[in-house]
Amino acid sequence: MAASRLPVLVAGLCLAFAAHAADTDTWKLPVAVKKLDNGLTVVVSEDHSSPTVGISMVYHVGMRLEPQNRTGFAHLFEHLMFEGTPDAPKGTFERVIQGGGGVFNGSTRADYTNYIASAPSSALAPILWMEADRMKSLDFSAKNLANQQNVVKEEIRVNVKNQPYGLFYWTDLNRLAFDKWANNHDGYGSFKDLDHASIADVKTFHDTFYQPANAVLGIAGDVTPAQAFALAQKYFGQLPARTLPQRPDVTEPLNTKPRHEEQTDALAKVPALAIGWKMPARGSKDQVPMMVLSQLLVGDDASRFYQGLVKGRELLLNVNGGVNFPLGDGSDYAGPTLLGLFALYKPNATPDQVLAAIDEEIGKVASDGVDDATLARLKTKMLADWYGGLESFLGRADTLAKLQTLWGDANVANRMPGWIEAVSSDDIRRVARTYLTDANRSVIVRRPAAAAAPATKTAK
Repeated sequence: MAASRLPVLVAGLCLAFAAHAADTDTWKLPVAVKKLDNGLTVVVSEDHSSPTVGISMVYHVGMRLEPQNRTGFAHLFEHLMFEGTPDAPKGTFERVIQGGGGVFNGSTRADYTNYIASAPSSALAPILWMEADRMKSLDFSAKNLANQQNVVKEEIRVNVKNQPYGLFYWTDLNRLAFDKWANNHDGYGSFKDLDHASIADVKTFHDTFYQPANAVLGIAGDVTPAQAFALAQKYFGQLPARTLPQRPDVTEPLNTKPRHEEQTDALAKVPALAIGWKMPARGSKDQVPMMVLSQLLVGDDASRFYQGLVKGRELLLNVNGGVNFPLGDGSDYAGPTLLGLFALYKPNATPDQVLAAIDEEIGKVASDGVDDATLARLKTKMLADWYGGLESFLGRADTLAKLQTLWGDANVANRMPGWIEAVSSDDIRRVARTYLTDANRSVIVRRPAAAAAPATKTAK
């Protein structure tokens, strides 16, 4: 999740599509990649339409690989990365970036942690110096650790403990749907585990994962690849290469038996449902068809679930969801994830009625697929969203760095539109039948405490 420091990005830093697309119907993003001797991969997208740059440093570690009995540690560590270093005390990032009119932030996800910044191109060198400096070392002090432990715990109070529904459609649904600890634990963290994190834990985590061979640096904007590669070599090239630990096997098969849980919520006013189906692996032939199917079912107000259950049957008050919901999208995961839904339903409806209506909408797709006009509309919306995410230099740098990290290929940014275009009605019918089954479905019903039925839980 993103730390609450500064706005994540400024929209409209560069709108260069017309210039790039003048001679072709398909805009091709310029991508140059170089790997330094110490293992750091640098991805550059040159664009001189604005005298600015976007920068993203992505580390291939997130909640999925945090230490056992240290839930929330990856998120805690993200906060610690802004507590300063021996050579750049706390506040240096703010003075250098924000003082020059830029923005910066960081976020933690299941498979990566990213640190992003946008600034005038004249600030590129000092920003890269600061990124290399905190890759080299942090200010590992008990004061900084205690300060950020309290910050993260306050986030949990605000976003989970004192909010109706409390992110149960993420943390609790993962716990129910997945079997391996790496996939099913609460990445936000428990107070007990956060309090037990030590300086030794922090140092070990930094030495293990925050190193050149486990990082991708993305730079987009007013810089040439040669200039960017030279700066990366200057500031990162002297950092030592270290052997990466062996990554654990986090894969899981699809579920073969439905999973169900009942909960109560003292803060909720209306009942809610969280529903999740295990998704295909990243890079499989079914991933992009599932992205299109997700757009069809829950992508926007034209989706089947909104039109069929909110407006048509009037069972739901709202519905949100998607692949890798709520902390990502269909392209930025590396391990197991869900097509997740979160819906508030009307008190005069029952969970069985809602689930039956959802099954009916899925059944139509599994039986009939989609018509040509609908499929064309879905693809147009998805392509617009994909290209839109690459408009700003900041979004572009971050997308390229994440694709290089998770897919091993930043040029997926240019390949994804073709993959979307190639999805057929038969593909959508196939993945609906394969993944959106009762056996592969996990459901949590959360009712207001005053109106709750007796709590029950179906064993895995």
